[in-house]
Amino acid sequence: MKLGYCSITWGGVVGHPQGVTSVKDLFYMTHGSMKDAVRDIASVGYEGVEMFDGNLAEYADKPEELKDILGGSGVALTSVYTGANFIYADILPDELHRIHRAAELAADFGAERLVVGGGARRAAGTTEEDYHRLGTALDRVMDIAESFGLSASYHPHLTTIVESPDELDKLMPLTRIGFCPDTAHLAAGGADPAAVIRKYPDRIRHVHLKDLRRDPFAFLPLGQGELDFPDILAAIRESGYDSWLMVELDGYDGDPREAAEISKKYLEKIL
Repeated sequence: MKLGYCSITWGGVVGHPQGVTSVKDLFYMTHGSMKDAVRDIASVGYEGVEMFDGNLAEYADKPEELKDILGGSGVALTSVYTGANFIYADILPDELHRIHRAAELAADFGAERLVVGGGARRAAGTTEEDYHRLGTALDRVMDIAESFGLSASYHPHLTTIVESPDELDKLMPLTRIGFCPDTAHLAAGGADPAAVIRKYPDRIRHVHLKDLRRDPFAFLPLGQGELDFPDILAAIRESGYDSWLMVELDGYDGDPREAAEISKKYLEKIL
């Protein structure tokens, strides 16, 4: 298995403001420097990086700049994260237009994988039909990714309609997209991450490792929280998955490089 790190910690997650009035432009972003993120990630020994679609879009007109950042640090762009509401028929074409652009950029910059989250919770409440709409849309995401030579996976996430293990069980039979378990989001949604991985071993195409403290709630570097990573890694091995493990931390009060190093040292110890 190869270890990579997600650039979200260098600035946190935001959405492109243009997306407020133009859904097709609602990219995920972090306001941090990708040059700093890649440099720090490489300096503690990770081999890959995952970036948001919006951060790639910033380099669309200057691709050599990002390629030089990655090449100069010896780090591969492993994966690109995007997402959408997916359940609203009127805006779905514009959302898929943006995901098509994200996949195109991912392929242009040498990524292997497209990771998506989403499935909006309606103000009036989630309907069973919403899961069917999400599943159908994710199959279209899969088609888009495959057209660019990318592997696509779905990432359950807090605030979406796939938070809990029951919600994941509703979705999985409705789509052929791969599965990206995020250990902390699964746990925060009420699941045992290792048990979920063991339930869907054949669907795993990507992995996010993240630790969690439930009270007071916080995402944490690996080994700093409550999750049983030896069992999680055992479940991943049992599944036959033998590829990128991407460490992710949505935010950190200290130096993001420090957080990356804490997680790297912990993984070296338990691996």
